[in-house]
Amino acid sequence: MTGAPLPEIRRSRVAVTAAYAAQGFGYAVVVTSLPSFTGRLGIDDVAVSLIVLLVCATAAGGSVVADLLARWRGSRTALAAGLIVQAAAFAVVALGPPLPVFVAAFGVYGLGLGAVDASAAMQGVLIQRRYRRDIMGAFFAAYTAAAIVGALVVAGSAAITIGPALALGAAAVVAVAVAANGTRAFDRARAAAPVGERPRIPLPRRGIWLFGFVILVAFTLDSGVSTWSTIYLNDDLVSGAAIAPLGYAAYQVAILVTRLTTDRATGRWGRTAVVVRATAVSIVGLVLVAALPWTIAAIVGFALAGVAVGALVPLSFTSAGALAPARGDEVIARVNLFNYAGAVLGAVLLGLLADAPGLGVAFLLPALMLVPILFLARRFGRAIAATEPSAGASAYADGADPSR
Repeated sequence: MTGAPLPEIRRSRVAVTAAYAAQGFGYAVVVTSLPSFTGRLGIDDVAVSLIVLLVCATAAGGSVVADLLARWRGSRTALAAGLIVQAAAFAVVALGPPLPVFVAAFGVYGLGLGAVDASAAMQGVLIQRRYRRDIMGAFFAAYTAAAIVGALVVAGSAAITIGPALALGAAAVVAVAVAANGTRAFDRARAAAPVGERPRIPLPRRGIWLFGFVILVAFTLDSGVSTWSTIYLNDDLVSGAAIAPLGYAAYQVAILVTRLTTDRATGRWGRTAVVVRATAVSIVGLVLVAALPWTIAAIVGFALAGVAVGALVPLSFTSAGALAPARGDEVIARVNLFNYAGAVLGAVLLGLLADAPGLGVAFLLPALMLVPILFLARRFGRAIAATEPSAGASAYADGADPSR
């Protein structure tokens, strides 16, 4: 972009970055706090798995709701509403309610989770279009960094009886604060005309399926490593309780570093080259985990596996939003749905393979799923020109001049 971005665009970028951070912080707090409630409520691991599945299902619904809200009132409204819904769910869970209310609160949380996932990506693509260069990696880096902080907050408060409740309360406060600021600072532009004025531009269904597949693979990998890496190191490789979590820690650090460097890398090499290199690195990492049953090899392999997740997720939303800029919000909401299918697949499929042929070999499944992306990588590059305003992107603002 020629010249510095306008102050209002910079404010929008900061506000959306805060929304990504609030999402990552809240998710980490919820996931890491959940086990502390199992004893009090008398639920087992199967019940916890069902609750996680409920969250994935309602999150898909939240993504659909975000699409509807974005077309009606703009994605900034959908993003603020999703954060408020999450904050309400955090507050209820923090109070330690009876089991039926506890489960219902997690269902509500899923709705907010899906709404924020979709609408934050919508906002990110809008702001990126104004910058005329890739910045989605930085948004997702804020998510990952905040998730690490959230996990550390829960771990640090573990010695306090009400520690999980305090962490959930903090997540609620953060979500409300970001939503309140965002109602003024989120980007007011719309990717599409208001309802009733939308141009008759067909949805790019092939592109939605293509980038949806990439998101599916990325989150299958993410869920698989998140769920099973520590178990593999502890149970199969007998690494010990102190060493086993290092695989997941290395994986998260690799994601964060990749996301911090993705935007600069695409500016230097182009999206296609970044996608190919990131995907190839992760395939090597997963093969390393499967082929060498050694602790150090597994930790290094899990770190390398994080590179694809770090790059593919922001670049998929970037390229998907450029397929049909006038209907970008709808495209992103649909691509986002593949997120939750991947989360379920990664946790379930690798678990089914844990006994035979074995959990180590099971990590070849996401490696095989990554291979087609090497041949689809050129599709990321083709979408670059469409991010420019001249490609037909609409900028209908809520009561503002579309040219602003």
